[in-house]
Amino acid sequence: MTMRTISYGQAINEALAEEMDRDGDVILYGLDVAAWGGIFNITKGLLERFGPERVFDSPISESVMVGAGVGAAIMGLRPVVELQYADFILVAGDEIFLKAGMWRYMHGGAFKVPLVVRLPSGATGAGPEHSTCPEAYVMHSPGLLCAVPSTAADAKALLKEAIRLDNPVMFFEHRRLYQKRDEVPEGDVTLPFGKGVIRREGRHVTVVAWQYMLSRALKAAELLEQEGIEVEIFDPRTLSPFDSGTLIESVKKTGACLVVEEGYRRLGVGAEIGAILMEQAFGYLDRPFRRLAIPDVPMASVKPLVDRVLPSVEAICDVCRELAA
Repeated sequence: MTMRTISYGQAINEALAEEMDRDGDVILYGLDVAAWGGIFNITKGLLERFGPERVFDSPISESVMVGAGVGAAIMGLRPVVELQYADFILVAGDEIFLKAGMWRYMHGGAFKVPLVVRLPSGATGAGPEHSTCPEAYVMHSPGLLCAVPSTAADAKALLKEAIRLDNPVMFFEHRRLYQKRDEVPEGDVTLPFGKGVIRREGRHVTVVAWQYMLSRALKAAELLEQEGIEVEIFDPRTLSPFDSGTLIESVKKTGACLVVEEGYRRLGVGAEIGAILMEQAFGYLDRPFRRLAIPDVPMASVKPLVDRVLPSVEAICDVCRELAA
């Protein structure tokens, strides 16, 4: 398989272009996605390639964007809607959680809802309304799938898969990863939802991390290796469905687990993962389950304060040392 090195953002652009080429029912819209190519330049060139009937700008109304996407999906199209910031998922809450997520069930399976909502996320100093990672809201809500790709290859393959699925997908794209470059295979490559990956083998501690926190976990593992501590790192790729099987097999080996997330700690993704382990793998844990997450305070608008609340490489190392002791 031929590999190329491209950015995370370019991989997303390629996935959109390839799926629009493959299926004429795929449409793309959102704030500034057409003429400007999106505020992060991810959709650049798609208007020129596919025309204004399939790539177009929308009014500043997230509820209208997602509501129209639900309607288009149940009528046979495959809309991809971009909300400029993942935080705005709550502005469109009724349409996402109660319409997109519930309608297939509510109508006895009469409708399919092949909708993808792209959600740029992450703490970049843009303040409490433009910096969160609200994956836990989606993980909590029935009927919704949740993708959290950490590499360019995964971003492309998971987005292609998301567009082809017949259920709604909330597709989180971390803004700090848009310029990160990785090897991406050429060709029509997809990844199944619900299948995570071990990014690094180890025997002392299992660390669960995704997107920007994955890079910090990998860095911590490199540092800890010099101390003789071997950290195994599990990237779930999708949070709903969640690959509990691979995680449990890792915990059987290490006997310890730390979840590192960029969402809020209280009732966060890490809390659910901890509950899964308590229910399904309690006997394999030799040490208490641990979490690192954002404390329950609004996200700041200045870098020093953002850095103070984000789980750091040093904090990951400290907890892993405690668990490996």
